[in-house]
Amino acid sequence: EHMNVEGMKTIRDEFLKQIMSVIPDVKLNGHPVNRLPNNINISVEGIEGEGMVLHLNNEGIECSTGSACTASDLKASHVLLAMGLPHGLAHGSLRFSLSSDTTIDDVERVVEVLSHTVSTLRAISPLYSKEKQYA
Repeated sequence: EHMNVEGMKTIRDEFLKQIMSVIPDVKLNGHPVNRLPNNINISVEGIEGEGMVLHLNNEGIECSTGSACTASDLKASHVLLAMGLPHGLAHGSLRFSLSSDTTIDDVERVVEVLSHTVSTLRAISPLYSKEKQYA
């Protein structure tokens, strides 16, 4: 039996809540409530979206960077830039699409892998340490 839209929203909101509570300096792109039930687009400060996507894909987690309009393009998304995101944040954007089969267990695993990935990449990111030093 496939999950309904409300069920998907519940999982999406839990996913977002866990990401925000576990990983510092993450921003939700788009409206917190008026959004697709199965879509999350976040920006992670100080690291490139591409690096995160590669790490996550290696762990069997599918996601993309930029907005859907520019998925094959490595430039910062014009949509996110138009929404007023600074270039560094637009570059570190990640998009997850949930399916009707996505479970809370899936979400918890993704958050765990994402958290580890962000820590690893931030440790070697000149962008992140500089931003934090001058903050």
